[in-house]
Amino acid sequence: MEEHIDPFLEFLAQERQVSAHTVSAYAVDLAQFVEYLRHSKRDDPYEWDATLWEGYIYFLRRRGMSEKSIARKLSAVRTFLKYLHRRGVLEQEPPEMLDVPKVHRTLPDTLTASEVRRLVMAPDLTTPHGLRDRTMIEMLYTTGMRVSELLGLTLDQLDLREAFVRVWGKRARERVLPLTEQTVYWLQRYIGEARPQLVAPKKPNRTLFLNDRGGALSRVAFWGKIKAYAEQAGITKNISPHTLRHSFAVHLLNGGADLRTVQELLGHADIATTQIYTQVSVERLREVYNKSHPRGG
Repeated sequence: MEEHIDPFLEFLAQERQVSAHTVSAYAVDLAQFVEYLRHSKRDDPYEWDATLWEGYIYFLRRRGMSEKSIARKLSAVRTFLKYLHRRGVLEQEPPEMLDVPKVHRTLPDTLTASEVRRLVMAPDLTTPHGLRDRTMIEMLYTTGMRVSELLGLTLDQLDLREAFVRVWGKRARERVLPLTEQTVYWLQRYIGEARPQLVAPKKPNRTLFLNDRGGALSRVAFWGKIKAYAEQAGITKNISPHTLRHSFAVHLLNGGADLRTVQELLGHADIATTQIYTQVSVERLREVYNKSHPRGG
């Protein structure tokens, strides 16, 4: 079983074109499954039945896993086993589950329009780093792109004259995102004033947003910057770069955008993924109603 994990991970990366982060998560999940098979002496696939999953769920719960994490790990393992069955490694299909952990989707944290304004104004525009960070925050909020997409942008993906950016999302799906006049303005300033100061003369590259050494800015570094700017702006919510993507979606829906348009802009393959943002909008409407209506609350 274990010897088939690396070929499967390569299949995910090369053929499914999933992100390196997702491949890494699969590797961890499958290693835990192999550990469970050894621990429970269930190495023989011919003896598998629905109790395989019951035992694995119990195994994960004893390690303090949340129901959401367990559901994800079960999905990863079943994908792996189906892969093995399609290639003839497993003669029998993986057994069905009798019970699947119920996952209650939590509503994503979002910022108000006022909080967004305070956040984008936090960076120090007298430094190249501040100008870069202001531009990055502006782009995240006005395009709704994923932080991985933002950090992977190159100069060639921008068309500032026509005001759009070309993005390749999950599974290499391409989408074209419009840029607001304000976003174009900040991009022009960053590219003209700040980026030349960050480029490493001996190692030039086409990456749009650069770190101090002239390389691509890391996700961890940018996450830390967002946290620091939020604290500086007096925002007490626990936010991350992804919070700006959530806020983008909710603010569009609150402004009257239709769900299909938001789905297209976010790059969701399934509209059901986008629908969670309608719940946030309804929650906001309920909050306003309860505060404002004589019979509210």
